[in-house]
Amino acid sequence: MALRSTAHYFLEGLVELGVEHVFANLGTDHAPIIEELARWRQERRRAPRFVLCPHENVAIHMAGGYALATGRGQAVLVHVDVGTGNVAAGMHNLQRYRLPALVMAGKAPATSRGELVGARDSYIHYMQDVRDMPAIVRPYAKWEHSLDAGVVAKELLRRAQAMMESDPAGPVYLSLPREALTAQWEEADVASYPPGKYGPLKAGGADPDTVAALAERLLAAERPILVTAYAGRYREAPALVDELAQLAGIRVFEHNPIHLNIDRTSPCFGGFAPTEALAEADLGLLVDVDVPWVLKDRRENPATFWAQIDVDPIKQDIPLWDFPAEQRIQGSSARVLAQLVAALKARAGEAQRARSHGRIESWARSNAARREAVARAAAERGAKGALSAAYVCAEVGRAIGSDAIVLNEAVRNGGVVQDQVVRTRPGTYVGTGGGGLGFSGGMALGLKLAQPDRDVVQILGDGSFYFTTPLAVYAVAKQYALPIFTVVLDNGGWAAVKASTLRVYPDGAAKEAGEYQSMLARGIDLHKVAEACGAHAEAVDDPEALPAAIGRCLEALRSGRAAVLVARIAAH
Repeated sequence: MALRSTAHYFLEGLVELGVEHVFANLGTDHAPIIEELARWRQERRRAPRFVLCPHENVAIHMAGGYALATGRGQAVLVHVDVGTGNVAAGMHNLQRYRLPALVMAGKAPATSRGELVGARDSYIHYMQDVRDMPAIVRPYAKWEHSLDAGVVAKELLRRAQAMMESDPAGPVYLSLPREALTAQWEEADVASYPPGKYGPLKAGGADPDTVAALAERLLAAERPILVTAYAGRYREAPALVDELAQLAGIRVFEHNPIHLNIDRTSPCFGGFAPTEALAEADLGLLVDVDVPWVLKDRRENPATFWAQIDVDPIKQDIPLWDFPAEQRIQGSSARVLAQLVAALKARAGEAQRARSHGRIESWARSNAARREAVARAAAERGAKGALSAAYVCAEVGRAIGSDAIVLNEAVRNGGVVQDQVVRTRPGTYVGTGGGGLGFSGGMALGLKLAQPDRDVVQILGDGSFYFTTPLAVYAVAKQYALPIFTVVLDNGGWAAVKASTLRVYPDGAAKEAGEYQSMLARGIDLHKVAEACGAHAEAVDDPEALPAAIGRCLEALRSGRAAVLVARIAAH
């Protein structure tokens, strides 16, 4: 029988999982994999494509973007403990997005005197030998293991996939000792594990009696509301949310949306702040939402009946979570919503439909007022050197197509992006899922890789732009021909830091002195970083020049070049 290395069976295992891409930042620990890749090329075997990322932040978020578009977890390969540290914020984000990723890190060799192939042969191997390397990312990993013997390589990989893609999905972590990767095994000893027997478990629908009871409550409600953030992870969910809302006369709010969850031109869409509606609601639906409102701002009405439909209703990775729900349904929100729509259709008579229609018509005035306020904000263009963020976002929204995917990492201007860059189609909006800034660059690249025919537009602040590791982002964009359009709202620093200080100390010493430790250096040509990588890049500080600048960026994008526009908005 033929002898092959663990690295060979490792690559075979990735192929059997259906992994198409390995987003990699490589080091001395990966020599056996690099050698095996070269051997596979000689043998004309097809391995997963290795996408080389100059920084791990780009690698982990590219995997996230790809999973967001396809639902399939990809592989991330990083360098020992330091690479693990560099993916920690990204793993935090993917955990909060509930996105699968197989994160793997090489491990420093354990032998020092040449006892095994792959033993320590460099000074750095001693420096990389640390205690409990997985602990760096343990709070963010659904599962962790170490590939200590090649005979179980495929078994461990299939287990990793089952864990990362089972609902609720999330990242997993596997360490790869170098000597283990070089060890030789006979082909007959390394078994495969088919997905039909060892694959992931997906969320399903709800008990029909439970659905029927909730449908009856909805039909009896006078002022029902629905709050959601990530139901749109299922492409069919936005239409179901809208259909449910129109059938039962439900006002729908998106709070800190991660996806588009309803056509934002729907007559049932009430905006992004459910706070005012809480006081009068007699029934509330929480559908795939982590933080439906901020409890400090508004307490719920104790008389409201709350039902929750969520892939993760108990919020297993949030130690303190205390929102109300008399009825909790764990499952796929798309399936449960479809059941609920069917139940309502079977029960709602003409009188009920008329009541729902009347409620929807009663919201027309407030919907119009909200749209008018958004239009007024966009009409205030600002001044030279201090453009209005609303004007910039409105112009971007007008210029891009309805099918363009918009990533919103504008933080303090995130609400402006939501208002002004109106999205109506499923899969065209990505909001901030976690607390690790810098996600949008790598995630935009991953989305573009998965959907090359779609325009991908990243809108963020200058503070977030630093965190994206922009040199690495645009280097990858160039090397792999992944043109994305980046709009930087440059207000000179961290507006969120200032706002947080004022919320805690509204009349404190910081306000009196005007000192918030939030101003970054002004006058830096942030776009030059992208220009160095061959992207089209420019800055604009004149309201009159903005539309033409956006047009040039989109022209470059359509020609296959990444584009970066830095808009100098009013300082925070």
